[in-house]
Amino acid sequence: MEPSGTLTGLDILVVEDDNDTRFFITTVLEMDGAKVISVISADAARKVLSELQPDVLISDIGLPGEDGYTFIRKFRALKQKNGGRVPAIALTAYTDSEARIRALEGGFDTHVSKPVDPEELVEIVASLVACCNW
Repeated sequence: MEPSGTLTGLDILVVEDDNDTRFFITTVLEMDGAKVISVISADAARKVLSELQPDVLISDIGLPGEDGYTFIRKFRALKQKNGGRVPAIALTAYTDSEARIRALEGGFDTHVSKPVDPEELVEIVASLVACCNW
């Protein structure tokens, strides 16, 4: 992957419980200039969100404890100043149309299937930030 620098200056929160996937996503985003904080659970994400409002949230659906659907609903219930309108991507192995609809209805702005091509991930994040400049 040839870094484009498209994500330079963005703060991205990644919520992913699989170590390899979390490492992959973090590496791809950081190579393109983003500052990434990655955590393994919804609880850990909430702790980060109490201190930082990221530009983008990328979350798995199949998280331990609280799943991504519940997490995004609670996240969207926050006031805008507390991050409730941050653009959010569901990056998940749940790829059927029902999972996609559930993710979008729950509050994610887009649904991306795993595995994702590195360049496609960068494009998706950049496009979401460009169109959802909250």
